[in-house]
Amino acid sequence: MTQVEATGPAAGRQERSAPDARDGRVYVTTEEIELAVQVALVTGRPLLLRGEPGSGKSSLAAFVAYHRRWRYYEHVVTSRTQARDLLWTFDSVRRLADAEVGARRTVLKDHDYVEPGVLWWVFARESAPNRGAPDGDTPSRPAVEPNAELNKDRSLADSVVLIDEIDKADPDMPNGLLVPLGSNEFVVSETRTTIRPAGTGQRLIVITTNEERALPQAFLRRCVVLSLPHPDQDQLVRIAGEHLVAYEGEFTASDEALARSLAEYLIAARDEAARQARRPPSTAEFLDALRACRELGITVGDARWERLRDLVLIKPQPG
Repeated sequence: MTQVEATGPAAGRQERSAPDARDGRVYVTTEEIELAVQVALVTGRPLLLRGEPGSGKSSLAAFVAYHRRWRYYEHVVTSRTQARDLLWTFDSVRRLADAEVGARRTVLKDHDYVEPGVLWWVFARESAPNRGAPDGDTPSRPAVEPNAELNKDRSLADSVVLIDEIDKADPDMPNGLLVPLGSNEFVVSETRTTIRPAGTGQRLIVITTNEERALPQAFLRRCVVLSLPHPDQDQLVRIAGEHLVAYEGEFTASDEALARSLAEYLIAARDEAARQARRPPSTAEFLDALRACRELGITVGDARWERLRDLVLIKPQPG
């Protein structure tokens, strides 16, 4: 897989749209990561990424989609997420309101109240806009594809979906995905419509966990599992270089020296955090510190350096 699109100063500065853009342009892969992606694709199994927050788990899916030119979807899991939310939702409240308003005048169609979830768009994109309406029928309005603008020039057959932070959900939620993830099909209960792939495209399902809650063994058995370790100093410097080339257009000798000093400090802080049973600083925070130092002209010996560490890297806990 390609590491980064921009390759030097000539590429020019490209502003990122947000601090955590997830635009997929930059990701420093390893042979192990590339093998895990390949195994997930050939087996049809989800790729479960384990690791500390900020270790880059959530960025891999967008990277694969960007460089393969596959469609990209994502769903960030919360404590209220149910397995069905990834497949479809049904707006029963709106249907009830419409029934009360339109009684005796309008025949309501259940598929009008079905909203396809990200896995529906991945498994069967051709039926998602019609909300699973039966043949010969159409919904009052088509469903809107997530990331439609991003996906407009990408493969219609192939896709990547990110299910982020699955450990945030109720413990039973992962088991609710076992059948649809294994068979790539499901039944919409309100319309009794079976949703299944119609083509032969490839799909990569990336699931992340911060290990805040143990996942069911039955779920783990059905995944390709990869743990992302903390990068060492050389890897951190390489990550810094790839990001600066992509978004700033260059990675100078002074940038490299600054990145190496920051990486050295981060690793020491990580070791200290482990001894004190505290959360270690992440790769994402390392990149924030590097960006702040470059933009504000802060060097390791600067009077502001100590304060920057607390603001970005160490973040002391109260009490």
